[in-house]
Order: sequence, then structure tokens, then C-alpha cells
Amino acid sequence: MPKGMAGLGQLKWLWLTLFVLVLDQASKQWFENNLSLYEQVVIIPDLFSWTLAYNRGAAFSFLADETGWQRWFFALIAVVASSVLLVWLKRLQSHERWVGIALALVLGGALGNLYDRVVLGHVVDFILVHWKTQWYFPAFNVADSAITVGAIMLILDMLMNSSAKKA
Repeated sequence: MPKGMAGLGQLKWLWLTLFVLVLDQASKQWFENNLSLYEQVVIIPDLFSWTLAYNRGAAFSFLADETGWQRWFFALIAVVASSVLLVWLKRLQSHERWVGIALALVLGGALGNLYDRVVLGHVVDFILVHWKTQWYFPAFNVADSAITVGAIMLILDMLMNSSAKKA
């Protein structure tokens, strides 16, 4: 380990957090500048489109119809979760790269959506997955994708470590 890196856990992966944050904000800005609200641009017919949607709630628009208190509630949750993720990253051992990458992805996504929530009052979504016109998954964004990939990586790590301990 290079001198000066001891005691920093896996904080070296914060560059990935920054990359996710910048990519998330740049993509949201692009879609806001180039699409009208709820406009759809079909990329793969009957399966995938770009759109512009605003989510005032949390995942799957949970609490989106509330009076506005949810904006600050979800912002507080994101601040607390981000703080926990930073401490967790710092406490990781040098061999825990996979977990470090996973946490950096989740942190980048959390910060991207936190920025939207605090500055804009809503989260900007633009990825729309659907099956024909019969089924639509809620619109999402780069931040949501990073959080999902990071969470899957953490679950896989737990499963692999659990089965390794049993062997």
C-alpha cells in the first residue's frame, strides 16, 4: 500500500462516486434541455425509450403525491446514508475492493439524487423500460442505476461470503 494510504480503507474509490455523480447530473441536464416533460423518444420499439419525468417521491414514486415534506425527509435519509457509506468505505480493509466499488456506486447515486431533491425539488428521470404499451417500469436515471448495481454487488458479496463461511 502506498505511503499515506494506510487508514483510508477503500476511499480510493471516491473517484468512482464522483464519476457517477458527474455522469448522472450531465445526463439529467441533457434530457431536461432536449425533451419536453413526458415526451418519449423510442430507442427500441416496444421495449426502451428516453423520456423526461420528475419524481417528487422516492423509489417507484413512493409518497410523490404528498405536500412537500417528503422532499426534505428523503434528503435527510440520503445525507445520513451517504455519511454511513463514507464511514463504511473508510473502514474497509485493503482486500475489500468489491465492497468498496459497490459502496462508491451507491454513494454516487445517492448524491446525484440528493442534489436533484435539494436544488430542484424533484428527481429527474429519463430511462423508460416497457413492454409494448401494456407494462411500464417506473422511469429512472443513472443515479438509480448505480444504486441498483451497487446494491446487487453488496448482496452478491454477502451471499459469497456466507457460502464461503459454510464451506
